[in-house]
Amino acid sequence: MKKNITVWLFCLLSVWSFAQTPKSRSRGKSSTRPNKSSISPSVQLNELVKPTAAPALPSKPLSGTTTSVQFNEGSAGASPTTQIGVTKSVSSTEKSAQKVDRPVDGYYKKELVQNAKVTPYAAMREADVIYSKRIWREIDLREKLNNVFAAPKARLIDIILDAVNAGELTAYDPTPRKGDVNGDEFSSILTPQQVMGKLADSVLVPILDKDGNTIGSTVKPGEFNPDSVTKYRIKEDWIFDKQRSVFEPRIVGIAPMIKIKAAGLSLEDQPAFWVYYPEARPLFATKAIANRKNDVTNLSYDDLFIKRIFSSYIVKESNVEDLRIKDYSQGIDRLYESERIKKELMDYEHDLWSY
Repeated sequence: MKKNITVWLFCLLSVWSFAQTPKSRSRGKSSTRPNKSSISPSVQLNELVKPTAAPALPSKPLSGTTTSVQFNEGSAGASPTTQIGVTKSVSSTEKSAQKVDRPVDGYYKKELVQNAKVTPYAAMREADVIYSKRIWREIDLREKLNNVFAAPKARLIDIILDAVNAGELTAYDPTPRKGDVNGDEFSSILTPQQVMGKLADSVLVPILDKDGNTIGSTVKPGEFNPDSVTKYRIKEDWIFDKQRSVFEPRIVGIAPMIKIKAAGLSLEDQPAFWVYYPEARPLFATKAIANRKNDVTNLSYDDLFIKRIFSSYIVKESNVEDLRIKDYSQGIDRLYESERIKKELMDYEHDLWSY
């Protein structure tokens, strides 16, 4: 009995001593910790003013940067603190980019036409085409219905020339050559400089010597007047698609017409250059037209051509001899022949159906 009591007492003593051990350790650590009050004043001062590593200054100052060095006051042996500030030089292009957007000219933004997308044509296979006729027609801007093409704020020639100069459209040479008898098969590309040279009137500039005497002359292109373009020529195909049972025209190319002067005489209007219409459709779809009766048209130049909202007359149809109407008709007979070809196309479509 006494032996058991002794064992239990020994166990309790061991547990109690183990529980008191961490406290004794922590007390021992705290006892060995130095007291701030025991540190001498010289040691405290050295620790407070201990120098810190200063950032390395660049050996060569960077362009467009300013470096300023400042010293901390109030402590002996304080190291300098370096502040490097970068000042950017604002160029003229950045200044123009920082300009505030121009205010809206009105009470709402007109974005329907500007963000418009081209409505693609229906797919067509050669096996489904059972009739096709190529037509060349001209649009005279002096007619009332065609005044929208020459509106000062939405002039078609300005839209085309801006796109050609910006590389968005390709201009093709209308000069006839071997393999391209009519010059309208988009076979030769023109540069923007060549295009402007064809449109601008030539000016005879005298050549002067050092004394101011005229010793010769040279021909240079003058300034282009957009109002000088009064006609456009269109090349289109009238196609009957048996798969969809549709007889429709599809424009292939468009060309502004200019007057050619030779030996002081004005010749007939000739194409200045050709533009491939399928390439121009995405551009024309984002350019709104002017409307005489309502400012809210929501119509683009692509809509104008697709919906046939213009007046024109035919100058040629595809034929074996490759003749133009003026080659076999003169005077008022040209208009009669143009109307005859129009009626012939309408009769073909009408004869396809029975009522």
